[in-house]
Amino acid sequence: MQAQSQGFVLTRQSRDSRGSTEITLWVKTPEGPAKLTIVGDEPVCFVRQQDLDGAQHSLKDTGVNTRWKSLALSNFQHQPMAAGYSKTIKDSHQLASVLQHAGIEAYESDIRLADRFLMERFIRGGIAFTGQLKRRNGFLEYANVKAKAADYRPELTVVSLDIECSEKGVLYSVGLHSDNDSRVIMVGKPEPDCAEQNWIEWVDSEKALLEALEAWFVRFDPDVVIGWNVIDFDFRLLIRRAEWNNVGLRLGRGNQQMHWRQSSQNPNQGFLTVPGRVVLDGIDTLKTATYNFRSWSLESVSQELLGEGKAIHNVYDRMAEINQMYREDKLSLATYNLQDCKLVTRIFAHTHLLDFAIERSCLTGVELDRVGGSVAAFTNLYLPQLHRAGYVAPSLDSDNWIASPGGYVMDSKPGLYQSVLVLDFKSLYPSIIRSFRIDPLGLVEGLLLEEGRDDEQAIAGFRGGRFHRQRHFLPKMIEDLWAARDQAKRDGEKAFSQAIKIIMNSFYGVLGSSGCRFFDHRLASSITMRGHEIMKVTRELIEAKGYEVIYGDTDSTFVSLNGSFSADQADDIGKGLVTYINQWWREHLSETYGLESALELEYETHYHRFLMPTIRGQETGSKKRYAGLVDVGENERIVFKGLETVRTDWTALAQNFQKVIYQRIFHDQPVEDYVREYVEATRNGQHNEMLVYRKRLRRNLSEYQKNVPPHVRAARMADEYNKRHGRPLQYQNGGWIEYVITLNGPEPLEVRQSPIDYEHYVEKQIRPVADGILPFIGQSFSEITAPQLGLF
Repeated sequence: MQAQSQGFVLTRQSRDSRGSTEITLWVKTPEGPAKLTIVGDEPVCFVRQQDLDGAQHSLKDTGVNTRWKSLALSNFQHQPMAAGYSKTIKDSHQLASVLQHAGIEAYESDIRLADRFLMERFIRGGIAFTGQLKRRNGFLEYANVKAKAADYRPELTVVSLDIECSEKGVLYSVGLHSDNDSRVIMVGKPEPDCAEQNWIEWVDSEKALLEALEAWFVRFDPDVVIGWNVIDFDFRLLIRRAEWNNVGLRLGRGNQQMHWRQSSQNPNQGFLTVPGRVVLDGIDTLKTATYNFRSWSLESVSQELLGEGKAIHNVYDRMAEINQMYREDKLSLATYNLQDCKLVTRIFAHTHLLDFAIERSCLTGVELDRVGGSVAAFTNLYLPQLHRAGYVAPSLDSDNWIASPGGYVMDSKPGLYQSVLVLDFKSLYPSIIRSFRIDPLGLVEGLLLEEGRDDEQAIAGFRGGRFHRQRHFLPKMIEDLWAARDQAKRDGEKAFSQAIKIIMNSFYGVLGSSGCRFFDHRLASSITMRGHEIMKVTRELIEAKGYEVIYGDTDSTFVSLNGSFSADQADDIGKGLVTYINQWWREHLSETYGLESALELEYETHYHRFLMPTIRGQETGSKKRYAGLVDVGENERIVFKGLETVRTDWTALAQNFQKVIYQRIFHDQPVEDYVREYVEATRNGQHNEMLVYRKRLRRNLSEYQKNVPPHVRAARMADEYNKRHGRPLQYQNGGWIEYVITLNGPEPLEVRQSPIDYEHYVEKQIRPVADGILPFIGQSFSEITAPQLGLF
């Protein structure tokens, strides 16, 4: 039966079948999940027409089935192109390999078949389709599908999954939390106090647990699985235990098995495919949404976001307690297991992470579970437009990578200031792209224009860049995203607004990345160097009004008003400066370039007191480090940027001290007694709970050979202890280590044996914080803490 519908693409796969290709799209529709099958779509790559004879000759006797066709397309060097169509994905890979061996460039050969099918039809999440419909058990199946883009937002069903296991990876239980069902599947027999706990499903063995999990997925059929490190730990272990128990573990839709692919670059990371279902890891998704936390453990993130965490922090205490609960108190273990699931669900709800992932997919066409993906997003958006303009995309060519200047960072003027304003250019790099028509196609077309004869069509960039006034795509893409974000803000759609902001701001990074096929140093330099110019001129305009610019960083300008002003007075000055500067740029771009300015300076903050510190041990001003007092009164707060309080490699001792001493100095309160008492209390052991260092091991322990840092020494000591006590080694392949400095050097927190070296903490944690601000009020840490001399 021929039928049509619409939906949202969940997963995409392609494979060879019966001498042809087969693309499978799993889609969430208003009628439920649907499997779409497209047969016979041909993989394609491009070669220069001048290389066509050589390509055909190289393919003789290889058995590679290729159909060639000359096209009205050219590369960025304006050379005519021919397309090579393959019958199968295997043939397309062999074609690319043969051409590479023959020294013939195969353009766009790395574009995956399913991705090309969707992007060339501008399908970004939402899809409209027709096909031959068959009703299967639990889903709809469409064959011979034809598809196009549609504006469709899905209602997705979600389950949060978490496992508990022994230190050897033997499964104890699996927790599942969704709107439709919450349960823990537990290996063992019900205990007396568990008789009425119908949310615990008891099974006899690990194999039975895996089978019960598979049955749960068939019954409740979630679209999305969420969890914490759920791919690289939970699913990885489930697959391993399924293999050990000889269980297929078909958690995909249509009774399909999951597929695990090990990362070739990171032994602790892999890639998971669950046909018909999306797996979103909470850590990766939060990072993609630009969240950042001191620690990425579930308890730390949930504590920071929700004000709730778990009681057990040490991994071995936790393991010992889990083992004990499994042996003696399975109800407590089940409760603990399900609580982890609920915490992840609440984190996703609190941060609107699923909404963010959906909007990102609708904007760019990248998969819901794609981590990062800025280059893929840009390619999805740009490539089909480029083809319609008559060009094929260049290949990746990292060998020709030339670095472009970074963002503008002005030398700061250190000091303790009254009334400092921060003026920010709204999305500076995207606004430069819009204003100056910076674009890959625009560069290609602009370089064709003759200097002197076609200047009215060209806009000069930097480092030889020239951009065409009319022939471009990126400025319009950003203009549309900008308008959509402004509307999202007005409508209170935070997830949509955040998704747009991240995508829009990623475009510069993509164009400046050697991992992007559209990289050209003239593109990136024309953005950053124009930014330098804009920031320098803006500084001159402000100082011409009688104010002092004390610092500038990428798109932010810090302005001292040279005195103390009330909030209302400072607001009036800030708004006046913004109005004047924006009008100046509008007139300048119109008169000088004949362009409409998209530059928009905004008045962001008034700091009632502001510290711009020096570089430690020098008189030169710092960069990217400052602190300021905002909103004097009930809502006042101190903003720290780059200082010890917001850095993970400083102890709570230093951070607490910094917050208090800055608060006092910003309010002109005395600090001498506080400094002396804080130092004395530290030496007396009253602050021991704040002395812990927490650092990340970024390499394997064995790779640290020379100049072994303290945290590595502590990690080695911890694993030596683990080895002696028959416990798994915890730190060999990276991770986080907590340690303290003792009289015998660094020692891991969990196995400390020596007395704490309090003088280390006074000199290395408290003193640097004090020395960063006390000189600006004419005080000295050494003088304040020197022993008091008596009269007799």
